[in-house]
Amino acid sequence: MAEPANPDFESRDPLQAAFWDERFTQRFMPWDKGGIPERLRHLVAERDAAADAAVVPPVALIPGCGSAYELDLMCEAGWDATAIDFSPAAVERARHVVKRWPERIVQADFFTYQPPRPLDVIYERAFLCALPPDMWPQVAERWAQLLPRGGLLAGYFFLGATPKGPPFGIERARLDELLAPHFELEADEAVKDSLPVFEGRERWLEWRRR
Repeated sequence: MAEPANPDFESRDPLQAAFWDERFTQRFMPWDKGGIPERLRHLVAERDAAADAAVVPPVALIPGCGSAYELDLMCEAGWDATAIDFSPAAVERARHVVKRWPERIVQADFFTYQPPRPLDVIYERAFLCALPPDMWPQVAERWAQLLPRGGLLAGYFFLGATPKGPPFGIERARLDELLAPHFELEADEAVKDSLPVFEGRERWLEWRRR
């Protein structure tokens, strides 16, 4: 189904679930890739290739999962992955898209969600940029709280200031300032398959918890 050309929304606050419910319900989702981005495929393949058969599969979290396409990839690879979103409409869509793993799609608030097992990986995809700048320190602190030493924060970061959002772009210096106290940067790569809304301003970054 095509996205509406001129959607009519009542909610204008991205901190409210209703904001995202409206957009999912009206299928206005310019951030939705409709599939799995290539660099994540590489990360999962690299991790699997490096892992010994006896090693316990990584425990992963996808905050603000939206349609949760990536959950399929992780679960297929044997990862213990969970996708969360605080929007009921997003969760409903994810369960429609990822039919085989409904128990791994949870309606929850990232800031209060408690994983049942310690995490190894947090995957970032259009979550930080969905939140206004005054929330970014809380996101960074929560990432640090959830990941133990050696854990990996990996994904796509929308860089460069924007006059309004979402998506809210973050200056690279600001991102480094927020993450450097807790994480060490291990990978920084250009993104070749960005959606138009992110094109030219996305980087694939991997941060290791200190």
